[in-house]
Amino acid sequence: MKATTNERAVEVKGLTKSFGNHLALGGIDFIVEPGKTLAIFGPNGAGKTTLIKILASIMKPTAGEVFINGLDLNHNAEDIRSQIGIVSHQTFLYGNLTAYENLLFYCRMYDVADFKQRILQVVSMVGMQYRLHDRIGTLSRGMQQRLSIARCLLHKPSIVLLDEPETGLDQQATSMLWGALREDGAKKRTIIFTSHSLERGLNACDDLIILNRGKIAHRQPSMDLGLAGLKKAYQNCTGAGDENPE
Repeated sequence: MKATTNERAVEVKGLTKSFGNHLALGGIDFIVEPGKTLAIFGPNGAGKTTLIKILASIMKPTAGEVFINGLDLNHNAEDIRSQIGIVSHQTFLYGNLTAYENLLFYCRMYDVADFKQRILQVVSMVGMQYRLHDRIGTLSRGMQQRLSIARCLLHKPSIVLLDEPETGLDQQATSMLWGALREDGAKKRTIIFTSHSLERGLNACDDLIILNRGKIAHRQPSMDLGLAGLKKAYQNCTGAGDENPE
């Protein structure tokens, strides 16, 4: 099932997640329009990773509704997975396989057409074409993260979810990451990402939210808020400064 052109890319209504007596997310509501980029800020424990996992259908919510490209996550998880890509702390790569073998496995999973050409395309986007036949276990954390980004893009997802995607990447690789995400095809994809860096996150997004203790404490279009304003809002909402200042 595919979304129609007038559907919202992501719509979250009353999203709640509890772990026993701990409330990780408490009634989250937001909308991301197609082609827009949303940054999610917040201190450790704010609920950022939990939110990304729920959107990616890795974790089930306790209550609330999530719609991805118009599809209800509770009833269409399999269809939704074919339309999203995810980069998280876990690379989802197999250490005993080569980079090529990993990408080939995911090409088959997603039924990628012209898979040989597509593999070459995505590894070139992330600068990994010369390590294509190296085993994952021999690659550095940064190299594995690059390949994880290539894996995420293989099936040309319309929505990409990123949980602190710049972890382990140097400045050159970070620029390459955003270039690959945005330049892969003519249609602009929807991106939702978490970040500890207020400056880099602000520069990459159209809209932003600040999470604190499982709730949205602030939301605003990025164009209406400079870095100084974001730092002030972050401090007011969380009582903390930028966790990774630039």
